[in-house]
Amino acid sequence: MLEHIIKYGKKNINFSLEREPRKTLKISVLPDLSIKVSAPYELSTENILSKVKGRAPWITKQIDYFKTFLPKEPPRQYISGETHYYFGRQYRLKVVQATFQEVKLKGKYIFINSLQPENKTHTKVLLYKWYKFRAEEMFKMITERSNDKIKKYGIKVPHIEVKIMKSRWGSCMHSKMKIGLNIELIKAPSHCIEYVIIHEMCHFKYPNHTKQFYNFLTLVMPDWEKCKARLEKVII
Repeated sequence: MLEHIIKYGKKNINFSLEREPRKTLKISVLPDLSIKVSAPYELSTENILSKVKGRAPWITKQIDYFKTFLPKEPPRQYISGETHYYFGRQYRLKVVQATFQEVKLKGKYIFINSLQPENKTHTKVLLYKWYKFRAEEMFKMITERSNDKIKKYGIKVPHIEVKIMKSRWGSCMHSKMKIGLNIELIKAPSHCIEYVIIHEMCHFKYPNHTKQFYNFLTLVMPDWEKCKARLEKVII
């Protein structure tokens, strides 16, 4: 694959170009912020550069979208006094020596009763087991609530799978009628979680991020852009 650069305002857009036996140009913005262009053999490089430049507003929009998934803070230490988030609220971690293991909310604290309070990796494991348990419960509840907005368009309640995702908040597995949701979403406010769920449910009707997809998303959830903007500020 060959590397190319186009200028868009003050920005440089770098992309890799691959020739394929196809009829149309395809531009893909990947979660790692890289850009791949697949073009027909007969299309000139000059024509390709022109077409990519014409799609520059969309490309930069997709890059900004994927940037929201990048880490916003240094790695957590999982020690007492450290700030962590749950369901849109900020809590202090309190790691306590105990003869049993349990994680619970109490006031402004997330208490972690642990057999190994000095073991940071163990503390992280306990916290994320609790996050996953709460996420499975809350995401299911929000999905059922979201269904009231979308069921009239023929979309059924999908199966929810909570998992670790490095580059996105959610994913849609159309053939399995399943939505994958990032465990980190449990740190976001309820309306942000609902936005991601509805976003993924809309993909059952429109698989790609086309104009039709965004029109449909707006129809189902008129304030989705506000929710997305709020989600971009979530600290994970």
